[in-house]
Amino acid sequence: MTRPNTMSALVKAQPAVGLWQEQRPVPEIGPDDVLIRVKKTGICGTDIHIWNWDEWAQKTVPVPLVTGHEFAGEIVDMGRNVEGLSIGQRCSGEGHLIGKTSRQSRAGRFHLDPETRGIGVNEQGAFAEYLRLPAFNVVPLPEEISDDIGAILDPLGNAVHTALSFDLLGEDVLITGAGPIGIMAAAVARHAGARHVVITDVNPDRLALAGQVADVTPVNVAKEDLKDIIARLKMTQGFDVGLEMSGNQQALDQMVEALVMGGRIALLGIPPGKSPVDWSRIVFKAITIKGVYGREIFETWYKMIAMLQNGLDVSRVITHRFAKDEYIKAFETMRSGKSGKIVLDWT
Repeated sequence: MTRPNTMSALVKAQPAVGLWQEQRPVPEIGPDDVLIRVKKTGICGTDIHIWNWDEWAQKTVPVPLVTGHEFAGEIVDMGRNVEGLSIGQRCSGEGHLIGKTSRQSRAGRFHLDPETRGIGVNEQGAFAEYLRLPAFNVVPLPEEISDDIGAILDPLGNAVHTALSFDLLGEDVLITGAGPIGIMAAAVARHAGARHVVITDVNPDRLALAGQVADVTPVNVAKEDLKDIIARLKMTQGFDVGLEMSGNQQALDQMVEALVMGGRIALLGIPPGKSPVDWSRIVFKAITIKGVYGREIFETWYKMIAMLQNGLDVSRVITHRFAKDEYIKAFETMRSGKSGKIVLDWT
């Protein structure tokens, strides 16, 4: 194919706050790779950490690096060993690049591979006009799924993985943290048959958005007590399942207290450092806790695409769209805490 030698990209060009729009070489692909022309990208909380150049980013991200890992696009070139894909095919992709030698990977539990590296975090990423990706990681997009939704399948996958950690049919579910992933998890829980879904936060904008995206009960825990909500919804003992999305210790403590005996918690939120936990309370309530990282490769992708094809609608979680040249405004909007998902257009 004929393609340009350089491309526009957002680069962590120096160890400081911000990202910089630069011209970078178009990636060269290997025999097992594809080259994707990126159309849309989503901005993630991880990208905000990288923009802010916080302690985690300083320890994790090599400089310079093209950042970004949520994307949709089309295949424009393929390595000689690639089969089952085609030029012009619309796609998204799994941003976790796995090794092939660990016990977990060899057993097919790819999402648990300890050698995992992330595009846009450890390897060159998707905030660019072109992205090199192993063909193994490509996820074709059905026609029913738009590029905008394709660009946020990565975080939707986090929500699906977390929500489907436990059987939700007929259960009462508490979600702590009304960020975009928490909101999408609420929509997934309702789609999966949960009876009551309550989502908590202290940000009124995020709670209002949750109510627009999904049939849930938004609760501002700075103003309302969960005990009152439990009584109002006529739940005899409390919630059956908790999905912790905030990384806030107080939210986790509230969740433990609000769960029934034998309740189950899936943890996706990442606390900032070490947190004190009342383990005796968890033990005496016989609570099961599961840590969730990323997506199950590729079971989560199959599940969420099937749900999207069968009526799951998370489109309203996208609140802002910007052209790639407006990336500074896009990041300012994301950092304000007054947005849902933000999509950048690279076309």
